[in-house]
Amino acid sequence: MERKKKIKKIKKKKKFSFKIFMFFLIFEFVFTGITAPLILFYGPFKNVRKTIVGAAMSTLSHQYIATTFLSDKKIKEILSEDVVEVIDQGKGIGEIKFNNKHDTNIERYDIDGKKFKGYMLVVHDPTRVKVGYSSKLSKGLGELTSQIARNNNAIAAINAGGFVDKNSDGNWTGTGGQPVGIIMNDGKMINDVSNPDAKDDVMAITEEGVLLVGKYSLNELRDLNAKEAITFGPALVVNGKPTIKSGDGGWGIAPRTAIGQREDGAILLLVIDGRQVSSVGATLRDVQDIMLEYGAMSATNLDGGSSATMYYDGEVINNPCNPLGERAIPSVVYVTP
Repeated sequence: MERKKKIKKIKKKKKFSFKIFMFFLIFEFVFTGITAPLILFYGPFKNVRKTIVGAAMSTLSHQYIATTFLSDKKIKEILSEDVVEVIDQGKGIGEIKFNNKHDTNIERYDIDGKKFKGYMLVVHDPTRVKVGYSSKLSKGLGELTSQIARNNNAIAAINAGGFVDKNSDGNWTGTGGQPVGIIMNDGKMINDVSNPDAKDDVMAITEEGVLLVGKYSLNELRDLNAKEAITFGPALVVNGKPTIKSGDGGWGIAPRTAIGQREDGAILLLVIDGRQVSSVGATLRDVQDIMLEYGAMSATNLDGGSSATMYYDGEVINNPCNPLGERAIPSVVYVTP
């Protein structure tokens, strides 16, 4: 008998193909890049979409995140879902009663929320709180919060008003030297407005130390004897009442800066860190609730994002999310010695 030889089939191992692997990675990257925004902006995740749109549109340099995928009409529709009520401060200004007695006390508190961390300073004497500005504004340049604070021999400071970070050609500059709206210091207009009767969201402090928040014109501020002012908002607490009664305020989650005043006149300075692993950021509703918790009769939102900075006792005590640390800005709110 002939023996049948068994032929063993040897399976050859397939060689690793670096080209195929790279093609797969590129395909996955492109596929995710195309589909992820479509899912976020057109999928069923309503709260996620609202948070992203709100956060993008509250910045000056990242609005393209929303405008690339959504029409102006759709963006307005999404933002209108959370309405910040406009309340006239009116006679409520008179409810802030205190003695103009020089008090050098400043209390510092750590703010620790579920998704954010920050700091609150309580300044007992409101007449110590002023608006500062970059010494280089005439050259179209901003300065760091800490530098403006040191220029004014300040004990504490937070960033304040908004600004446009582009030149006349529309190119990004990053200099922080083109403020938007009013900057008033000691009754003197540093950055004037074209129409003194036009109302806008402002933060102002009268000669008596009363914090004004909400929509005011420059002429109205002058009639109320305002000595310090910047343009920004929205107002979050007016006459002890919250302006956001449903939703989160429509500005998404981000680093925040805000100022408030208690009934006894004490000024509340707040900064919340954001865009970090340890502190994602806060909504306007979060900031409002913190202000109410600390007894605010009035409070307003100031410029946040990568500008959010708090300087105290010779150093920056929060963690600005700007990659280079502090950001150049046009104006601050500071505390005199």
